[in-house]
Amino acid sequence: MVSPEQSKGGYVKNLTPRSFSGKNVAVIGGTGMIGSPLVEFLIKEGAKVTSVSLDDPSRVHPRSAFLRLDLREPENCLRACHGMDYVFNLFGVKGSPVMNKKYPATFFETTILITLNLLIAARKAGVKGYLYTSSVGTYPPAEIFYEDDMWKGFPSENDWFPGWAKRMGEVQVDANKREYGWEDITIIRPPNVYGPRDNFDSENAMVVPSLIKRAIHASETGQPLVVWGDGSAERDFIHARDVAQGMIVGAKYGAGGIYNVGNGTAYTIHQLVKTVVKHMPNKVEIVWDTSKPSGDRKRLMDISRIRAIGFCPEVSLDEGIKETIKWYLENRTTAKDRYDVFDEKK
Repeated sequence: MVSPEQSKGGYVKNLTPRSFSGKNVAVIGGTGMIGSPLVEFLIKEGAKVTSVSLDDPSRVHPRSAFLRLDLREPENCLRACHGMDYVFNLFGVKGSPVMNKKYPATFFETTILITLNLLIAARKAGVKGYLYTSSVGTYPPAEIFYEDDMWKGFPSENDWFPGWAKRMGEVQVDANKREYGWEDITIIRPPNVYGPRDNFDSENAMVVPSLIKRAIHASETGQPLVVWGDGSAERDFIHARDVAQGMIVGAKYGAGGIYNVGNGTAYTIHQLVKTVVKHMPNKVEIVWDTSKPSGDRKRLMDISRIRAIGFCPEVSLDEGIKETIKWYLENRTTAKDRYDVFDEKK
């Protein structure tokens, strides 16, 4: 169970918003899809940023320091947190529902190990502030997700192992608040995030990058783009740059709280597909395979809590999809050059 204070999303009310200027900040996953814009924002605010990941150094921001560390090892977490004023933990095992079912232990154990090791290391290192990136997968099935409803049921079958692993991270946060009085730990729960540097692996991509990659193939070959269902299902899609902004807002103005960081708008799969196809180099025929399931009717995040402290998503679906397609077309030969825990299984 979580404390009443945590379940209500209570936060440390900063009369003066936190400043990152001149602060030592570690971004775990700072070379990834959300980490890259977050590092950029922090550097613009004057932070001394260290990016930590297992990616190739070529993906590191030129003004960021870099530690290439496997955080499954506790001593590496201590290295990552040493001398830091703030740690953003963006780590997450990125994988489709298919990979979730095929490699559940990899999802669960990797997430649990790094989550536990990193927060313990940050506490031992005397880190003042910390942000933990949770997930929409922690929620029980619902049409609209409210922060206080997470413990009212179990994660859905498709999110079972990653959802429980992320939940355990939230329990660890609560335990640290209770035992050590460490209140300055913020939790962010994003939904379907997309953008440049996403995972476009054919076997492991989530809905947006998978759709973009298949649409490009259809555009270049003249074959139809086959999409499961009838397109009526509604989802909350948010660009990585907006998630990064939400993290900054949560850390600066709502330290210690729990926040959904979504777009707050329900887009149908039909809208998503049409938007992707609109930005293809050539005309693409769309075939809806209604013999296949459409998925849950609606999954939308309520973002009123983080809106109340200043967050407002800025990237439209059209703008975000166009940008992501452009990035992939320009980088598709190197897009796969990113660390993927599932590569160890191949």
